Amino acid sequence: MPWQKKQVLVTGAGGFLGSHLVERLVELRARVRALVRYNSRNDWGLLELLPDSVKSQIEVVSGDITEPFSTAKSVESCMVVFHLAALIAIPYSYVAPAQYIAVNCGGTLNLLEAARTQGVERFVHTSTSETYGTAQYTPIDETHPLKGQSPYAASKIGADKLAESYHLSFGLPVATVRPFNTFGPRQSARAIIPTIISQALTGDSIRLGHLTPRRDLTFVSDTIEGFIKAATAPRAVGQVINLGTGRTVSVGELAQIIVGLVGGNKEIVADPERLRPEASEVMHLESNNRQAREILGWQPQVSLEEGLRRTVEYLAANLNRYKPGIYNI
Repeated sequence: MPWQKKQVLVTGAGGFLGSHLVERLVELRARVRALVRYNSRNDWGLLELLPDSVKSQIEVVSGDITEPFSTAKSVESCMVVFHLAALIAIPYSYVAPAQYIAVNCGGTLNLLEAARTQGVERFVHTSTSETYGTAQYTPIDETHPLKGQSPYAASKIGADKLAESYHLSFGLPVATVRPFNTFGPRQSARAIIPTIISQALTGDSIRLGHLTPRRDLTFVSDTIEGFIKAATAPRAVGQVINLGTGRTVSVGELAQIIVGLVGGNKEIVADPERLRPEASEVMHLESNNRQAREILGWQPQVSLEEGLRRTVEYLAANLNRYKPGIYNI
């Protein structure tokens, strides 16, 4: 698929992954419509941090995927839809579960119906490794059972099944990508790596939740290439495809690596306020990425160590955007 002049929609464009995807699509010379959540400040989220040379080439649309009329309008004339918009913070899903169902399930349904009506060529749906819950076996392949160990995970399972149903019921050309933990520049302190780095750069202690869960961490540029390939590979239609490295590291080990990069002596503390409910904590996420390699021709290019180095450099230069002393749920 040549991207030059192809009209695409990116939902959740103001978020971490969305802003990186927009930037990459502009580089590929696609015509990008970026959907950001409406607010009275006309704030475009992380798109505001992109160079003017990129922002001048995108069409930014404000809306809300829970509103079906504006959602349908945002899909008009688009050949490819990248659906990334979602509520994603797991701790906040314990506080506001109904909102997660409304956005992640209801919003996805609105987009699927708009895409079906418009006859889009490809609908790339974003899942998450959290839908697997704690692994019953590792590495986790796409046939692993799904388990809603948090309201967030349950809402994403519902969204995934809606996407599957629109492919099976209506022939909508859906490809679902299931990223494992992605990290990199511009990520908020809602995620574990910016949480660790921002504290390591500003204090003598690093306060975290459970230190033993293991995560499969992928640098953002690699995840974005997975999205791009999922929109072009013919065999991706109707498939769920893991995007992960197949390598895991515990939260405690990750903190030690980051302390080594930042320098100095830092105490790593398990903070009870940051603990998930015991039965809700996902202990081990490790990707089997065979389908990504075989269907997409995708494999990660950036090592954990190199990705962490780039992320530390970004946060060190942008600490004013973070609040290390506050637990960001």
